Amino acid sequence: MYILKVTAGFDSAHFLKGYSGKCSNIHGHRWKIAVEVFSETLCNDGQQRGMVVDFATVKKDLRELTDEFDHTLIIERNSLKEKTLSALTEENFKITQVDFRPTAECFAKFFFDKLKEHSYNVKRVTVYETENNCAVYEENI
Repeated sequence: MYILKVTAGFDSAHFLKGYSGKCSNIHGHRWKIAVEVFSETLCNDGQQRGMVVDFATVKKDLRELTDEFDHTLIIERNSLKEKTLSALTEENFKITQVDFRPTAECFAKFFFDKLKEHSYNVKRVTVYETENNCAVYEENI
């Protein structure tokens, strides 16, 4: 099996509502997303002959997904009081609302699913919250 690995990163802040500890406060990360796509065979013709897929194409698609989160406050939908959300929005803070708790584990599944929607054979997605801490999502193939 052939496996390609592409990475992208973004800087953002988040917090975990209902968490008892430091992560209940707004804090930031330099997130790194590593995506692995696979194929049993290589392309046989055209510009992509000898490749699983063009690195540039995967990097572009991953970058488009990660750019949405760069320099934003990522919040789980309905985790802030409407008054708080309104005040932050009024101050022109960039806020990205997601339908999941913004943990490394949930982000790994999120990016996995989004890249599958782009028709990639995704093997695994690893999300680094810090240089030393990451979460991995993969499905049984």
